[in-house]
Amino acid sequence: MKKMIVPLFLEQLLAALVGIVDVFVVGFVGEAALSGVSLVNSFNTVFIYLFTALTSGGAVVISQYIGRKENYKGGEAASQLLMVSVLFSIFISAVVFLEKNNLMRLMFGSVEDEVMDACVIYLKISALSYPAIAVYNAGAAMYRSFGKTSTTMYISVVSNIINVVGNGIGVFILKAGVAGVAYPSLTARVFSAVAITALCFSRANPISYKKKCIFKWNGELQSRMLKIAVPNGVESGVFQLVKVALSSVAALFGTYQIAANGVAQSIWSMASLVCMTMGPVFITVIGQCMGAGEISKAEYYFKKLMKITVVFALVWNGLIFAVTPILMNFYTLAVETKKLVIMLVLVHNIFNALAFPFADPLGKGLRATGDVNFTTAVSLFTTIGVRLVLSVLFGITLDLGVMGIAYAMCLDWLIRGVIFWFRYKGGKWKQFSVI
Repeated sequence: MKKMIVPLFLEQLLAALVGIVDVFVVGFVGEAALSGVSLVNSFNTVFIYLFTALTSGGAVVISQYIGRKENYKGGEAASQLLMVSVLFSIFISAVVFLEKNNLMRLMFGSVEDEVMDACVIYLKISALSYPAIAVYNAGAAMYRSFGKTSTTMYISVVSNIINVVGNGIGVFILKAGVAGVAYPSLTARVFSAVAITALCFSRANPISYKKKCIFKWNGELQSRMLKIAVPNGVESGVFQLVKVALSSVAALFGTYQIAANGVAQSIWSMASLVCMTMGPVFITVIGQCMGAGEISKAEYYFKKLMKITVVFALVWNGLIFAVTPILMNFYTLAVETKKLVIMLVLVHNIFNALAFPFADPLGKGLRATGDVNFTTAVSLFTTIGVRLVLSVLFGITLDLGVMGIAYAMCLDWLIRGVIFWFRYKGGKWKQFSVI
């Protein structure tokens, strides 16, 4: 597990650091540019999470085939995952690129003209990178399924260097503004997609892509993956659409709150690294145990992984909050904005350490057993019934602004985590079968 967790954590850490660097660099362009990029990032995340949901379904199937020692079938599943990822992402990319102006007006029509201009520019370039993101996720899912996370870490290192250097050139040398941070991200994502795909054809891997399977639809394998991917996708899509809707709500509170929310979210992504790391570990480990039919071993690893996740999350979230006030000294933001960022990070990190391990990694472990419909239904209920409703109540009705949205998010995690814990303790997950 150390060979899986450490490289995966470092990869997630690099990605989060680059997110902070992106926000930091675009902050030099101005608060309007910063607000535009942060709003579009929340919109982009809708599709990024859809691609992740799709590949998570594939990862569960691949992991269970590996657990059964059926590596050829695992390679077929990985190839089918690549095919459907490419088709789906190209369709999404084309729609978003063509409808960028209408989408931005629909989502964030109340923002200032300067912020809207930044949104449209950033979205236009971001949409071009969607297929690269999907292709990389498919390859990364395959590598994580057989536990070789160091490969994706090394790719991430190079990709992030490309992005950071490109940001510096684009903003400080070429003076390209928002486009100066968008094109380096596109370049870095294309590099990652090409690199991981080339490696996935290697016969040295336990499983690998098979050309004949990539261009031939396998209904049986697609059905198995989509039974997990579609509920995950619906959940992720609704979750991210709610986040976008809440970004629209946040846009009502003024530029300084939008900017504070954008900076806080980049720090939140750093604080969430532990749970983001442990989710794929749960899928791989629990999936392989269930594929091998070793229920008792799956139960053992559920307990072990949860202990690791909670302890690690407590330490990490405490560390991130401790450095947040120091980090604020490097941002060119108003004092009022900086204070709001610190408060947002404090509330987020408390619940990210205590509630989110049960709401997300544990939920992914349950999905890896095949317990998909229940976890999806619960997540949809808490996302809409708790996060969305309470965000409007706290943020607008009680006039708490973006802090109200943060409170609602934390309650979502808490309620979902409690339900998932009782589901795990009840043992219903032991009765499911994926393959």
